[in-house]
Order: sequence, then structure tokens, then C-alpha cells
Amino acid sequence: MGCGRVGSFLATALDADGHSVAVIDVDPKAFSRLPSDFSGKRVTGLGMDREALKKADIKDAYAFAAVSSGDNSNIISTRIAQETFHVPHVVARIYDPERAYVYERLGIPTVATVKRTAESVLRRMLPPDAAVTWTHPTGEVSLVTATPETSWYGVSFPTVEELTGERIAFVSRLGTIVPARQDFVVQEHDQLYFAIGGAESTRLRSILTATPNFED
Repeated sequence: MGCGRVGSFLATALDADGHSVAVIDVDPKAFSRLPSDFSGKRVTGLGMDREALKKADIKDAYAFAAVSSGDNSNIISTRIAQETFHVPHVVARIYDPERAYVYERLGIPTVATVKRTAESVLRRMLPPDAAVTWTHPTGEVSLVTATPETSWYGVSFPTVEELTGERIAFVSRLGTIVPARQDFVVQEHDQLYFAIGGAESTRLRSILTATPNFED
């Protein structure tokens, strides 16, 4: 839902990859952002309108993304897709970070545009650090985002895991997040995502912001 810059990009990329795609937007002029060879459906209407969703074949959908410019529209349409039509994979674009937090806790994946953009910028401005990015409601497991000190550059991921005692789940590199691999080494500007037990990042921060200790 939403054929702005984000929606049109998503629809075009999915269509080019051979997926069956439908785009919903209240403004028919918005579909002009789609390429001339776009083979998917164009549905004029509100994403929270059940009839519009049905025209977009929501009942057959594997996934639904609400990426319009309105938080309320995005979250309502996402909940309808999830709760009424039982779409297995949904995501909502949310500008208000407080709302994004609430809906994440309710089990609705969100992309908080302003917050995540700001966090991405800050990570490139501030000194090496490690902070909890996400914690399970039980508090038993967390995802910690870490920026290693420069002396860690060139160190293999298995060695990082050995020295920290934690598992690297993902790495953000050159604007892309990919699963960690055993043949990776730490590169400049890498953001490492560690899966840890609990919700305390202090120990991991103290290790990664200092020179690696290969003697232990």
C-alpha cells in the first residue's frame, strides 16, 4: 500500500524479480512512478478499505507492506491484512518512533523511518560503541548492535566471537544487512549485530571499544 518513492521502488523490484505484485494508492497519479513494463496490478483506493484489498487479491498474498506517508493508515491497513485476511508476513512504515515501539511489542513489524535513519547517521558520527537494538519481551535474549574499535579491522568473525563469547548474527555493510559468515572479517564502518542472552551490553561494549586481547 502506497505508491510513493518507497512503494514504487518495492513494487518495481519485486515485479522485476518475477513476483506477483499489486499496488494500492488513493491517488491514481501515483502509479506514474511505476515503469511502463510493470506487470502488476494497480488498485486505486484506501489500503484500509477491504474492497480495495480484495481487488488487490489480498487473500492470496504472501506478504503485505504498508508504506504510505500516514502512520495511522499504515498501521490500520496492516492490522486488517494480518487479522482479517491472515496475510502471514506484514510490515508497516511508521514515522513516529514511539508508535513503532508499541506496534513492535504487539507483534507487528515496523520500519520507523526517522528513528532508524537518525540511528544510522549517529553510528557513523559517534565513537565505537555497543547498544541493545532489540530485546524479546521476556528479556531472555537481545540483539546488540556494535561498532568495533579500529584495531578490530581485519579480525575474522570466528575470532571476534571467540574473544567476546557472543555470536554474530548479522552485519550491516555498505548499506546492506547480511547474515554473518565464518569467512568474514571486520571491515571499516561495519555494524555487527550480536545475539546475546539477557539485555546487558556493557561487557560487549568494553571488549569491542578496546584493542582485541589475543592472549586470553
